[in-house]
Amino acid sequence: MKAPFFYVLLIGVMITAFCKSETAKSSTLAETGEDMIMTTVEEPPKFPGGYDALKNFMAENIKYPETARNSSISGVVYVSFVVEKNGSIGDVMVLKSIGGGCDEEAVRVIKLMPNWIPGKQKGQNVRTKFTIPINFNL
Repeated sequence: MKAPFFYVLLIGVMITAFCKSETAKSSTLAETGEDMIMTTVEEPPKFPGGYDALKNFMAENIKYPETARNSSISGVVYVSFVVEKNGSIGDVMVLKSIGGGCDEEAVRVIKLMPNWIPGKQKGQNVRTKFTIPINFNL
């Protein structure tokens, strides 16, 4: 049986996701070889099962780092990543850090995610940059 504190902790680390990929024509972030990473696409990438499934995945998998808990560190870690054409996750990077092991935990969980439904431009799967804020609250 899980302690009530654990449930409060899980609620504290629930995320609010947003996508830098708003519906529009197209915008190129970077060119890597033959494939460009898009920041704005007609159909943004989606976590399988949608936003609620993403929140549940994060709540089930994030573990509040002991160092952060002992030091009363809380805040928002912003993590960006690329959803590849096949839906896999790559190029995971912390954009805003809070320390105490929270950054590493956020990256760990992002890398655990299942394949996404890739973004599309003109009906074709494209590499798309996505950013998620992950809240760590005691």
